[in-house]
Parts: sequence; structure tokens; C-alpha cells
Amino acid sequence: MSNKLKYAPTPPPEPVITGSLEPGPKKRGRKRTKKQYFTADTDLAIKEYLASVNQDERDYIFKTRIHYPFYKLAENLIHTFKFYYTEVDDLEDLKHEVICFLLEKLDYFKPERGTKAFSYFSIVGKNYLILYNNNNYKKKKQKADPLAADEDEGVLRQLGRDERKQEIKDFIDYFTEYIDKNMFTIFKKEHDRKVCDAVNILFKRRENLEIFNKKALYIYIREMTGVETPVITKVTKTLKKVYKKLYNEYNETGYVKI
Repeated sequence: MSNKLKYAPTPPPEPVITGSLEPGPKKRGRKRTKKQYFTADTDLAIKEYLASVNQDERDYIFKTRIHYPFYKLAENLIHTFKFYYTEVDDLEDLKHEVICFLLEKLDYFKPERGTKAFSYFSIVGKNYLILYNNNNYKKKKQKADPLAADEDEGVLRQLGRDERKQEIKDFIDYFTEYIDKNMFTIFKKEHDRKVCDAVNILFKRRENLEIFNKKALYIYIREMTGVETPVITKVTKTLKKVYKKLYNEYNETGYVKI
């Protein structure tokens, strides 16, 4: 099986949609720009893989439902954490090595302990790449100019900070989409929804905002909605609770149920 793992897998097919093909009511919110790859079906597939004692069945489950999520997980770990100190010429080969390592560790995963598969295999894959990256970095440092090596260390520290920023950015994209689709469930009053919508707009435009202090943002929201400060405070407190809940879910599973 290992040679077949070397090539980029085909994503699992989209769910079959049944019922009327007539267009429904237009949904609010931004169009999703990235597809979730490690889904609830991936969790189920891993459980089915572990429960099976038939190797052919295991191979089929892995090939059709686990290989692609593992491939994307390896790809994201490599690029998010910038694991670019490698002995291979092609990053596809490095992804292949990570997938093989994850496959070796599949039987060690115990879903009955309550650990999320995404969290477990993210840690396993990341630890493998840290060790791999550090070993190759040490080899490079032994051969490289000392000044160049010191510069690389500074770059690695900065990349760690950049990675954290990217993780938060990705989550906020999920958060704003969730709020768009669940606003009427979370807030029953129209003036609360006005504030919620304004806050969500600010989240979406966060990269273009020039104001960041709380007082200025409250004034900005009040001007957008015509709603008084106590209502804004009440809505933002609710949104903070939703944000925290979703962020915990995102850290455990790698995705947010929209």
C-alpha cells in the first residue's frame, strides 16, 4: 500500500443531494473559500477502520475515506509550520512519509478515551515533522555559515508567530460564517441582530480597520446600528461565549459545524 500513498489522493465524493432542484431562499454570508477535509465522516471512518479485522476492508476504508484527510493534514502541517528543512527534493515525498507514519500510528488511536481524531493525528504528525525538521536543520547548520544559521533560527521563530496568526485568521473565517447562518437562532430581537450583524461585518473587514480600541469600536457599532451601548454590551458578551465555544470545538476537531 505504501507506494500508492505517494500520490495525491482524490477527495471523497460530495454528498448526494436529494429532493427538489428548485433554488431555495438565498443564504446570507460569505461564500466558503476552503473545504473542510477532516470531517465527521473522517472520524467515523477511523472508528470503522479500527473495528474491522478484515485487511481488505481496512484498505478500502483507508483509501476512500482516510487517505485524503491524512494527505491534507500532512500538507497543512508542512506549510503552516514551515517544515521545509527536508532531505527530499519534492514535498510530495515528505507528505508521503508523514502519511505512512500516521498510518503506522492508526492502531494506537483510542477513540473511546474521548480524544478527537483530528487533535490526535495533528499532534502525531506535527511531532514527527518537528523531529524530522530539527534533524535536518542540525545537518544543515553543521555545513552552513554560522551567520546564515543564526539568521535561519530568527526566521523560524518568526514563522512560529506567523503560524499562530494564520490559525486565528482561519478560525475567524469559520466564526463569521457560523454567525451569518445562526444569527436568528442566537438572537431573537431585531435590535440584537442589528448589533450582531455589525460586529460580524467588523470581523470580516478586520484587516482594513484602522481602529482597534474598545471605545472606538463601540462608537462605530452604535453609528452603524443606532442602538444604545447597553444593548451592544449585551450582544458582544453573548458573541464572546459563542466564540469561545466554537474555538474549543475548532481546536479539538479542526472544523466548525456551520
